[in-house]
Amino acid sequence: MRNFSIDKDNTALLIVDMQERLIPVMPDGGRVISNCLNLIELAKLYAIPIMLTEQYPKGLGITVPEIRNALAAYQPFEKTNFSCCGNSDFTTALQQLGRINILLTGMEAHVCVLQTCLDLISGGFNTHLVRDAVCSRSAANFDTGIEMMRDAGAVITCTETALFQLLKAAGTDEFRAIAKRIK
Repeated sequence: MRNFSIDKDNTALLIVDMQERLIPVMPDGGRVISNCLNLIELAKLYAIPIMLTEQYPKGLGITVPEIRNALAAYQPFEKTNFSCCGNSDFTTALQQLGRINILLTGMEAHVCVLQTCLDLISGGFNTHLVRDAVCSRSAANFDTGIEMMRDAGAVITCTETALFQLLKAAGTDEFRAIAKRIK
């Protein structure tokens, strides 16, 4: 059974392959970067762990500067497997976080994000796919990836839903900081 609830104490943010040579071919790349930046900001406010991966950076480049510069520390997990979980350093670090909920973002929805999602679910993680913080080169591939992840048991959410689930209430400093970003 899927768990639709997330909390700052049991959640981690995963940003998959937001790389320099991939973004230019993504029709929704700018939107995905913007939504990832909103999630990063809240993660920093609440000390929610952020994990970052790069698929074959020698060929696809490193993480885009907007994301790189927003992180407190730029420590990507390099990979050649499509699933992040194919990298043993990544899976060890993920397990050490002790977080059960994963906010999943990145590209591409039908390849690396999909395969990571399937492995996370198989590993017992409640995987919340942030639909508007994920993209593919084509709408058909994007839709197929989203449908497969939903069918596999992922919770399909969006950036604002995730932000407000983590915030829990208005009137806090964290709420004010995020409200300014999403206006």
